[in-house]
Parts: sequence; structure tokens; C-alpha cells
Amino acid sequence: MAALATVSLFIGVAGLDSFVFFASRVPRTVSLIMAGAAFAIIGLIMQLLVRNRFVEPGTTGATDAASLALLAVLMTTPGLPIWGKAIAASIGALVGVFGFLALARRIPARSSVLVPIVGILFGSVIGAVTIFFAYRTDMLQELMSWSIGDFSGILRGRYEMVYFAAAAAIIAWIAADRFTVAGLGEDTARGLGLNTRGVMALGVTIIAVVTGTLMVVTGAIPFLGLIAPNIVSRLIGDNMRRAVPLVALLGAALVLLCDIIGRVVRFPFELPISIVMGVIGGVVFLWMLIGTAKPVDGGPPTRRAAKRKAVVR
Repeated sequence: MAALATVSLFIGVAGLDSFVFFASRVPRTVSLIMAGAAFAIIGLIMQLLVRNRFVEPGTTGATDAASLALLAVLMTTPGLPIWGKAIAASIGALVGVFGFLALARRIPARSSVLVPIVGILFGSVIGAVTIFFAYRTDMLQELMSWSIGDFSGILRGRYEMVYFAAAAAIIAWIAADRFTVAGLGEDTARGLGLNTRGVMALGVTIIAVVTGTLMVVTGAIPFLGLIAPNIVSRLIGDNMRRAVPLVALLGAALVLLCDIIGRVVRFPFELPISIVMGVIGGVVFLWMLIGTAKPVDGGPPTRRAAKRKAVVR
């Protein structure tokens, strides 16, 4: 991450002087690191709360609900300060997360693939409503400029709200042990004396604050909260206390790498980071779904399952 951050400070710019360096390059690199770490951490929190490895705010409707709330603000009070827009987007993300959790409780526990699919469908419905109203009010282009992850507009004086997202991520690390116990299941967590409702409320609030704040400042970064926690989980397990620092570092490194790719692939033009991350994250997400998909009851077994059964015999 340190190497990528150093490269990010000096690459992809035609002319660099002290003013540009401190007014644009340093704020952009800091925003990339904090946004990547925060998005990755809230992905880990959501996976523990839902007990599913294939969920993150982008696949559960949180970012779509934040976009809908942001559109409502742009239609009614477009002159609202950026902190007001962040509060509105956070409230929208909060409603979206609670809506997904209500749907997730009705999904059979045996289907690990069905949960993210339902979340994607839930987010698609909200996104369709958002696009419809944005199109009817001729605000589709303005909405896309807010929702698409892009750090080209990060300057000194309009990125400082990223520190609130970083503070929320630190709170998640402080309460890491509680989230780890909550990931064992509601009955087990209650048996260990954990206040499951309080931990759930804390986790959802952190997810909403980070999603809403970064949605307004940097835009959404798809699949980041899905990739980083799963890679770290395969390396060190599901202990959140140990996983949070590595998830944060890996998330920041991935964001820095994708941003550098977007800046140099068509220099002097720049691709939004959401496009680069969407391609990489989409491929990894499909690989994970296909690699862990289980056959439906009564259906033919997969080749791996048949081979394992033959070995057992």
C-alpha cells in the first residue's frame, strides 16, 4: 500500500508543482486510502451480520437506497451543503440495509448463493425507481456524477468528510470482538451474553454512515467490500479483531491500484475507478459464486461433489 500510495502521488499528472501537489495530489491519495479501507471494513461487518460471504453494501441495496435519497435532496433542496447531502444519503443507506436484512431473514439458511442474488434484485428495484425519477426530472446526468466512484474531483477543502468514514471504521475495529460473536448466529451470541440487537444496530449504523458519506464525497466503489474480506478470511480466518487491519490495508491497496490503472490506461484521460473495480470485482464475484454454488435439492451433483463422494467410497 505504501508503494502504491507513493506512485499515486506522482503518476498521471502532466505538470506537478507544490500547489498542485498539496491541493490535489495529497488529498486524493489520502481519500483513496481512507475510502478503500472504510469500504472494505463495512463489507466485512455486513458479511458477519448476515453470515454470508457474498454480501456487501453494493450487492444489498445500500448504495442504491443512498442514491435515491441523494436524488430526493437534489430535487428538493439542491443548495444543501455537502454535509447535509451526506446525512440524507446515510439515512437512505440505513433504510436500505434494514430492508435487505428484513428480506434476508425470509431466505432459507441453506442457500448461500440466494442471499446476494436477492440483495442484487432488491437494489435493482430501488435503482430502477431512482433512474426513472432522475430521467423524468432531467437529473440523470447529475445523479450519475455523484454516484459513480471517481476521485478526479477530490481537492483540498472538499474531501475532509472522508475522516468521518475513517472514524466509523475505527469504531468497528474497537467493537470487533462483538461482531465476531454476532457472526456465530443469534442463538449462540445470546447464549454468550451478547446484546445482539445493540450490536446489529451499531453495525448497521456504521455501514450507513460510511456508505452515505463516501457516496457523496467519492462515489460508490463496487465489489470492494466483497473482495478484500474474502481474501483475508481465506488467509487468517474469521476473527474480526485480527482481520480488520489486513482488510483495511488490502482495501486501500486495491483502490490505489485501480485508480492508477484508470489514470494511465488512457492518459491524459482518466477512467472512473468504479469502472476498473467493477471489472475486477465482477470477475472475482462470479468466480466465487460458481466455485461455491451448491446443487438444488434433487438436482445433479457437481463434478467436485461427485469426485469427493467417489473418494469417500
